[in-house]
Amino acid sequence: MKVDVLTLFPEMFAGVFGHPILKKAEDRQIVTYHVHNFRDFSNDKHQKVDDYPYGGGAGMVLTPQPLFDAVAHITEGTKQRPRIILMCPQGEKYTQKKAEELSKEEHLIFICGHYEGYDERIREYLVTDEISIGDYVLTGGELASMVIIDSVVRLLPGVLGNQESAPCDSHSSGLLEHPHYTRPADFNGMKVPQALLSGNHKLIEEWRAKESLRRTFERRPDLLENRPLSSQEKKWLEEFKNQV
Repeated sequence: MKVDVLTLFPEMFAGVFGHPILKKAEDRQIVTYHVHNFRDFSNDKHQKVDDYPYGGGAGMVLTPQPLFDAVAHITEGTKQRPRIILMCPQGEKYTQKKAEELSKEEHLIFICGHYEGYDERIREYLVTDEISIGDYVLTGGELASMVIIDSVVRLLPGVLGNQESAPCDSHSSGLLEHPHYTRPADFNGMKVPQALLSGNHKLIEEWRAKESLRRTFERRPDLLENRPLSSQEKKWLEEFKNQV
């Protein structure tokens, strides 16, 4: 996968792309990262990338020219159009399902904005996706793009040491992940559930499935509203409800 980032603050990405997991992915040639300062593509003699909004209003708006030209430069000679992602609080709310979708792409371009917003023509004619990582506003799109890049790259084959890790993550199955325990089996009187010590793989898987459902019911019941449940999951759910 090729990942390009358009930002006014490229130095912010040095630590993130040097992080062990993301760095190892690049060292193994699973992914490449390229960070571009889109101010370098401005036609303005002062490299200005923003201007006052028509009709007045607070703040400055990013102009279309530098971003259109930056994307044209990045995609020159490519046959397949990449996914061009605008980081924006008005965008689609980011989910694990979206991360899995993006992980199947060969090329991702992230646009990180600042100031009051974007010229609307950037949304209409340049980007393929607008994404928000939550219902709040950041000073820029850099941190949000880092979150998405990390969540996508870790899904690429060969990135994680254990290929079973990602499919078991919270939200990958539509449920929150089950609890985990490690040694000692008894820590100051706090004991590991007996099922996990049994050595019975079927019993362990059943315990994990039940506890995954329990945790989702207790912490994120909204995830269960439209999720089809097996007959066993329905029985467990009734059990949880009776315990409340």
